[in-house]
Amino acid sequence: MKLKLAAQSVVILILCLGACSQAQSKSANRIPKGARVFIASMSDDFDTYLKAAIEKKKVPVQVVTDKTQAQYQITGSSDTQKAGVAKKVLALDWRSTEEASIQVANIESGEVVFAYAVHLQSSNHGKKSSAEACAKHLRDKAF
Repeated sequence: MKLKLAAQSVVILILCLGACSQAQSKSANRIPKGARVFIASMSDDFDTYLKAAIEKKKVPVQVVTDKTQAQYQITGSSDTQKAGVAKKVLALDWRSTEEASIQVANIESGEVVFAYAVHLQSSNHGKKSSAEACAKHLRDKAF
């Protein structure tokens, strides 16, 4: 009987330790509110759109211009495909197709704490729309 009770206690202890370590690793992947973030230069000036979108969507970070002052760095890329003749004539759609992706990494550890990619088939506002989608998901998922 004592052996059965001891075995059950060990199993419960192992489960508790596993749950605690999972909770700690999930909180380690979160970006703290007010964190200093550096946005690296990106192709097609997407970093400019992303800075504006972070402000518009009220992402709780402080964007800094000096990488040495930052805790996190955002890198990414974007691509725009203008509507071709067939799309304009057959679909009567002049809007571009936008693709963008970002990743946020802890500068000290190098760990990627957030990544997101967006594909907008007929974007009303071009890069602005894709940057705002990235900022919205950053705000909703990383904090």
